[in-house]
Amino acid sequence: METEVDIMRIGIVGLGLIGGSIAKAFKQNTEHEILGTDLLESVICKAILLEAIDGRLTDDNTGQCDIIILALYPGATVEYLKNHQKDIKKGTIVMDCSGVKEAVCAEIQPIAAEREFKYVGGHPMAGIEFSGFGHSKRNLFKHASMILAPQSDMSIQDMELLKRLWLSLGFNHVQISTPEEHDKMIAFTSQLAHVVSSAYVKSPQALKHKGFSAGSYNDLSRVARLNETMWTELFMLNRKNLVEEIDGMIERLHEYRDAINDGKEKELCELLREGTERKIIIDG
Repeated sequence: METEVDIMRIGIVGLGLIGGSIAKAFKQNTEHEILGTDLLESVICKAILLEAIDGRLTDDNTGQCDIIILALYPGATVEYLKNHQKDIKKGTIVMDCSGVKEAVCAEIQPIAAEREFKYVGGHPMAGIEFSGFGHSKRNLFKHASMILAPQSDMSIQDMELLKRLWLSLGFNHVQISTPEEHDKMIAFTSQLAHVVSSAYVKSPQALKHKGFSAGSYNDLSRVARLNETMWTELFMLNRKNLVEEIDGMIERLHEYRDAINDGKEKELCELLREGTERKIIIDG
């Protein structure tokens, strides 16, 4: 039987969709004390009013936190750590939630080593088309996967604590990864999908789709609605991996395009059969 996680003071920096949802999930599912901060004063006030957090995270009480979660864009994550590293006490677990890991981990790990706090790169694999605290939900992470990219010297005890902590918020799986593996996989599972969806809805026919569309259109077009500022930063920080995935997609699309254009029915049928078989294998 697993032991309970001791009640902790947890600070959350950034109360947007992810940070706000983490705060709400903690308040609903645990007894931990949650402190939060955001660039917008109105968001902090609303979070306190709605009891998504117990109070404001400040420079004075940051050093009292057992865990600090950074739910910011990658660049802002690094900037916050550089500006507030002296406020973090030794032994604190610091975790970011940004969508790329190599660029962020490379900047933060040396700071963590110097200041003697424990750093874990993280990425909650959950989200919706909308952003901001107003769209945050306490059940956003139900049945989702949390990816953790810990430092090489992270103890088994700390990793077990984090695993139980995230499972308590509704996640059903914790995936351990390196920053390099994370970015390579995310280029395919997330970033490529957003690029394809964005390009897909730019067809002239998209403006006339009503009455002609159903599940296929909805599935492929859903993530075209995105926060372009955040996704531009994520794409550029992972450009090598993402370009490789885009190039591969273009190459495969050319195979389908050529078979259709040249009237090669058997070749097209084989391409489609291969896709079906691959999907079956993927789904297990």
